[in-house]
Amino acid sequence: MHRSIWIACLLLASAAASAGEQKVDSRVESVGLFKNGLAVVSRIVQVPGPGVYRLEDVPEPVHGTFWLESDAKVTARVSRRSVEVPASVTPGLLQEDLAGCRVTVHFADGRTPPASGRVVTPPAEPAVRDASPPAVGFASMPQPASPARFLVLEDGGERVFVDASRIASIRVEGARASVKRRKAVMLLEVGKTARRPASIRISYLAKGMAWAPSYRVDISDPAKLVLTQKAIIRNELEPLEETAVRLISGFPNVEFGHVSSPLSPETSLQAFFAALSRAPRSWDHVSMGNVVTQQAVRFNRVAPEQGLDLSAIPTGDGVDLHEQDIGRQTLGLGDALAVQTASARAPYQRIVEWIVPDTRDAYGRSLPEHRRQQDPDQYEESAWDAIRFRNPLAFPMTTAPAMIVEGDRFNGQRLSTWVNRGEMCSLRITKALSVRTLHREEEVKQKRKEIYLGGDRYYRAAIDGNLKASNHRNETVSLVIQRSFSGKLLKVDGKPECILLPEGVDSVNRRNQCTWRLKLKPGQLIELGYQYSLLVRY
Repeated sequence: MHRSIWIACLLLASAAASAGEQKVDSRVESVGLFKNGLAVVSRIVQVPGPGVYRLEDVPEPVHGTFWLESDAKVTARVSRRSVEVPASVTPGLLQEDLAGCRVTVHFADGRTPPASGRVVTPPAEPAVRDASPPAVGFASMPQPASPARFLVLEDGGERVFVDASRIASIRVEGARASVKRRKAVMLLEVGKTARRPASIRISYLAKGMAWAPSYRVDISDPAKLVLTQKAIIRNELEPLEETAVRLISGFPNVEFGHVSSPLSPETSLQAFFAALSRAPRSWDHVSMGNVVTQQAVRFNRVAPEQGLDLSAIPTGDGVDLHEQDIGRQTLGLGDALAVQTASARAPYQRIVEWIVPDTRDAYGRSLPEHRRQQDPDQYEESAWDAIRFRNPLAFPMTTAPAMIVEGDRFNGQRLSTWVNRGEMCSLRITKALSVRTLHREEEVKQKRKEIYLGGDRYYRAAIDGNLKASNHRNETVSLVIQRSFSGKLLKVDGKPECILLPEGVDSVNRRNQCTWRLKLKPGQLIELGYQYSLLVRY
């Protein structure tokens, strides 16, 4: 009895509170999409003047990113109200949608007699359904409500609990097209306004939209390639109608991206403080999938071998976040959009790239085989067909997969890292199987002389190396050989460009890199020798 009185009082209070509220709609004016599933959302609300206005599309902002901007004094409050919504056909909501209706339930087995009665009105739901912390991650498509086990009927002072899984059909007397349902709403309390109507801008970061770039490189023309950029947008946030969309690339720092704002109706204080107590999600470390590739695509990496290219064209100003406007788009919830965003031509060079990595650690010892197997791409010595060109777009190439084609012929796909406007880019296409390569090294036999550094015992070793390459193609090949090594270069064949790598400045052995650029005629075999010395710890 007391519970019924409490529910009735709650409903009366809610009705009295909502009587002075005016329902208004908001319009998503723009969204800025990062590649990591976060979106910068800007909404506009128009109100006629001072008062209390009810928004039924409540945002789910990231903590610390919800802001209101207006000429008027505005405060926002999230509460719950009974609102009119279309009647659902979801089994789990039958108790709500049919509340108060007289029904006749027919059972699937055909033997159980039908049950009749009036559907019991469910009690008002609590403000927070579940106090457990939500899973950390990006938004997914909204899931339908889980079906309730029983449909509760009232008949002649008795209650009948009908197992919903046994229901074949329900006949409803006076079925309604819409129902009242308790849901979260945002109340905008607007004070004195400088102009009428007054505009209120609501901005925040939310999870649920992302863009995934990709490139197509057509090398049909032997002199100039065609570089095309495409974006795929996935919307799992909310419906958009003629909304300005911007694509953002860079390396965003969102320290509280894993924390939902306490303003969110789906977040309890327990969940909020639990998320705050966890270490901020580091955008450098994710413990699933191919970490290196995943992080390079979601954010932006510069290829480690790219180094400094002072020929890049200065572009933009301020922080390094590039925004690309793709116009106004209409996207339903769950929609995906593929759109071409840019295209340009550029001269290019075909090369065969043979990179021979350094296989010694900081103490001069050869890396064991299991270390090489952990990162086979880094320690691979195969020759690759590749192309080199300067970024011809009016903006940086963001990190993304690049597909290389010759007209309608597929040649290969490779991850393209961040490339500034006018900067040199190198993309591998496929292994150069018709350009055979062989690399060998051996230690020069000599008496070992012990050296002590920082209390550690070393000996100085001399290493003889040999590089061979033969061209089995019926064309001249531009061959680029890049050999990295630890130690001091003693002698070398040819005239390579040799540089000191940054990671070797403070180590016992300097890290070096020598690059040969050669023309290899059909059937030609070249052989290059070199020698270097290094300290090896016992």
